[in-house]
Formats: sequence, C-alpha cells, structure tokens
Amino acid sequence: MNADLLLDAAAILGEGPVWHHERKTLLWIDIEGHQLHETAADGSSDRVMLIGEQIGCLAPAGGSLVVAGLRSGFSAIDLETGRRTPIEDPERHLPDNRFNDGKCDPAGRFWAGTMHTREDPGCGALYCLDADLRVSCKIPGVSISNGLAWSADERTMYYVDSPTRQIVAYDYDRSSGAIAHSRVVYEVPTGEGFPDGMTIDGEGMLWVALWDGHKVIRVDPSAGRVVGHIDVPASRPTSCAFGGEGYDTLFITSARIHLTDAQLAKEPHAGGVFVCKPGVSGPPAVVFAGTAALRAR
Repeated sequence: MNADLLLDAAAILGEGPVWHHERKTLLWIDIEGHQLHETAADGSSDRVMLIGEQIGCLAPAGGSLVVAGLRSGFSAIDLETGRRTPIEDPERHLPDNRFNDGKCDPAGRFWAGTMHTREDPGCGALYCLDADLRVSCKIPGVSISNGLAWSADERTMYYVDSPTRQIVAYDYDRSSGAIAHSRVVYEVPTGEGFPDGMTIDGEGMLWVALWDGHKVIRVDPSAGRVVGHIDVPASRPTSCAFGGEGYDTLFITSARIHLTDAQLAKEPHAGGVFVCKPGVSGPPAVVFAGTAALRAR
C-alpha cells in the first residue's frame, strides 16, 4: 500500500496525530515549530495555533479542551480561545528535557513520556496524568519515549522507546493503571529505521511509523512479525492514527528535521501529513477523564 499526501505542511517535526471525534478534525503538532494544527479530514483547511514552546503530544479532553505535554510540563489548552492552563511539570528539575509522545489509556488517564533535547540516553521517563491531575512516573530511564497503544481487552499496553528498536508489551490493569511483566513483542531490524509513534487497529495489529524507514509497518504482536506495510513518500514518518468517517483512514505525520538539501530534493513533501485506507479500522481516541478537574482550575 502507498500513502497519499493530505497536507503539504512542511512541518519541522510533525507528530502526535489524533482524530477529534466531536470536532471531526485531525489534531497534530509540529514539535519544533511550536504549533498545534487542526486539519480537515480532506485537507481542505488547516488551522494553526502557535504554542510558544515545544509541544510533544495532546489528547482530547472534552469540548474544545485538550490536555498536552509541553516543554514546561502538562497543560490544558482551549482550542477556541488559546487559553493555556498549566497542570504540573514532573521534570522541572530537568530543564533540558521535554515531553514527546503520549495518549490516553482505556480509563482516560493521559500517559506521556519525556526525552532529553539532545537525545542523551536514559534521561527521560514515562508519566501518567490521572483524572485528579496527580502525576506518577511509570517507567524511568527512557531515552526517547514514543508510541503507546492498548489492546481491546484492556489487559496489555504496548510501548516504544525508540533507540531500543523494540516494541514492548506490559500487563496492564485498567482499574489502577499499573503495568508489569514487560516483554519484547517485536524488534525492528538494524538498518530498517527506528520505531516511532504507534496505534492499534480493530484486529489487534499494531501500526508503527518507522523513522528513517520510509514506511509504517503493521505488526502482529502475538506472532512477533510484520504482516503488512504502507510506503510513505517521506523518509521520516513519525506517527499514525485512525480517524475519519468509520475510523478507517490512517493519518500519518512526518518530519523534515535534519534532512539535507539533497534529501529534501528527493522527498519534497517531507514534513507533510499523509493518508491511507488500509482496509481496517481503529478505535476512537479516548477522551481525558480529568475534564472536570481541568475546568475547575
């Protein structure tokens, strides 16, 4: 399968796509451009909100609110007014760290991980923001915290720390948010890129963007093998999410950061948003469960 260009956004570091069920739009970010984008399903419009700092991830939080992981920590952002409400910065003592990928678990907790801005190894962590706005550290010693997904039976969480090239599964408890018993379900071979953002489809298969891999792969975590892929006309696809009518469209973000002029000449749409209809659908994004607590601030 091949991905088609939806929006020639020329993002420096496009990331974090999520379909907003209420607004019927695709939300995504340009981390290094400090931008939050809201794009129509057909690419006919793209509204850009300037955040003023690096924004690594976001999730719908009801109405026009989203919860986000920024350079300065967890915050709520109103898509209509632009008002930003700080929540907590669990790494205020680490000024060279920033938030990267994140999303809500089946119970509506917002999980988001951090990384060092120079990509120094082991400097980040994976955090969880609960509905009462308390933050807990789930996985310390992470290098580049990236893709997250949960199985339909809500018993397994999948996670990517990109430099390891591994997709790791954890036993997951919805009621407590506890994770345990990590095991590797797939490792990307050397030379085929690094696993980045990730989503899951209705058949339990993982869709994983491969940074420097020119593709999004479909992984069967129970068999530990690739069962399909989508070719992307950009070498650095960063993440993917199902959305659109019926949630059967896969939206794919990409980056152009650190590409040479020669590379950009070969991939002029690097940093764009791409789409593909892979023949399967995925679950809707879970809305953050702490909306009431956010509005009380």
